[in-house]
Amino acid sequence: MAIDLAAETAVPADRTVGRPGGRARRPAQRRRTLIAYLFLAPFLALFVTFVIVPAVFGVWISLTNWSPFRDSQDFVGLKNYLDLFTAGSTTSADFWNSMRATGLFVLLSVPFLVIVPLFIAVLLNRRLRGATFFRTVFFAPYVLGVAIVGVIWSYVFDTQSGILNHILGLLGLPRDTPWVVDTPWVWVSLVGVTVWWTAGLNTVIFLAGLKGINTDLYEAAALDGAGAARTFVSVTLPGLRPVMIFITTTTILASANMFGQSFLLTNGGPGNETRTAIMYIADQGLSQNNMAPASAMSYVLFAFLAIISVVNFRLQRERSEKAVS
Repeated sequence: MAIDLAAETAVPADRTVGRPGGRARRPAQRRRTLIAYLFLAPFLALFVTFVIVPAVFGVWISLTNWSPFRDSQDFVGLKNYLDLFTAGSTTSADFWNSMRATGLFVLLSVPFLVIVPLFIAVLLNRRLRGATFFRTVFFAPYVLGVAIVGVIWSYVFDTQSGILNHILGLLGLPRDTPWVVDTPWVWVSLVGVTVWWTAGLNTVIFLAGLKGINTDLYEAAALDGAGAARTFVSVTLPGLRPVMIFITTTTILASANMFGQSFLLTNGGPGNETRTAIMYIADQGLSQNNMAPASAMSYVLFAFLAIISVVNFRLQRERSEKAVS
């Protein structure tokens, strides 16, 4: 009896050995963590080298009068930033005109880059013959480089000998539409090319989101007598809300950084009507060697995009919370 009592009251020296999360598993966890960091090391090295270091160096450049032709660089503080907000400075008017062009392109392109892929994805999500073929057709333009896209559509939109104007002439429509040399046609051309080129990616993402919606919800909606429109509003859109947040945000960022289409198709024209912020920053930094003002412009653009992204996430999250409640 005394032996049993002693055995019951005795406390093992270390009861954590062998337990989940105990000391016996700590070396294994550390080993797995080390292996994970080893696999991440190449990406982290590239990320630090080509993202973090240039970003920090860019901040320093924006606070100086940096020039590749100077032996020494002088610290000027926020002067480059203040010049952007000072009327009459050498960079203010042109920069804000380019920001206006960027904002206009975002407003014109983003709705089409969200609505059109969503509509196509809903159609392709149905059990249709050749659905895989059509998915490939819609996604195929996305794999093309911007140079190829620019060359193809420059021939299509050419005012004198373009294919598009020739077809319009055969249909009895005006055959001299200035697609890439006059407003508002330049915006129609840039938005149309961008939608044709990049909508396939958003379509594939929407398709993946549609596959993740519980089919029981559609069956319940059918039993309640909901039609196609009601089912889309009450089941499909709420189920796609996380995907919608991602697509909307990334599409806004991509459209705000548009460069290749405008550079190759319109060269920023007519005048500077379609010269986006990225085009102006590249011109000032790389062509004019005004690296310090260009760096300041890039961080002002970054601040605007960061604010827009945060606001978009907050609005979408509030809608999700209201829908759940």
